[in-house]
Amino acid sequence: MNPKRKKKLVLLSSMVAAVAVAVGLVLFALSENINLFYTPTQIAEGEAPVGQRIRAGGMVVEGSIKRAPDSLDVEFMVTDFEHEVVVKYSGILPDLFREGQGIVTMGAMNADGQFEASEVLAKHDENYMPPEVEAALKASGKTVSGESAVSAQ
Repeated sequence: MNPKRKKKLVLLSSMVAAVAVAVGLVLFALSENINLFYTPTQIAEGEAPVGQRIRAGGMVVEGSIKRAPDSLDVEFMVTDFEHEVVVKYSGILPDLFREGQGIVTMGAMNADGQFEASEVLAKHDENYMPPEVEAALKASGKTVSGESAVSAQ
């Protein structure tokens, strides 16, 4: 083989290898940072991966908020009016967080089937509902108040 061609072939193959490595690293980084949304029903049915960062959301169950007296630990339940999921959070909750409120939490499922939240997001006004929570409620046939969507019309 001609030395000039050999040099070009080595250069071209090293460039292809470098691009392949770069694409592989980008895809790996994207797959590590993806946050999929799961409803309480999907979590109860075991669809949510354990230990992987996900988002979960729904309505905060009335009377389910339990605060630790000596720390910022809070435990509450989130529902889509079919299933409920226990959420544990340590930190300051948003000002708009309350029972009956639509929320989205970010965190991971633990081996006990509880959601350990690292962040809690609450809606910002009376008419806003997180799109994921609204879609989950529509899919379950319920309204924000928990009534059947058919009877509410």
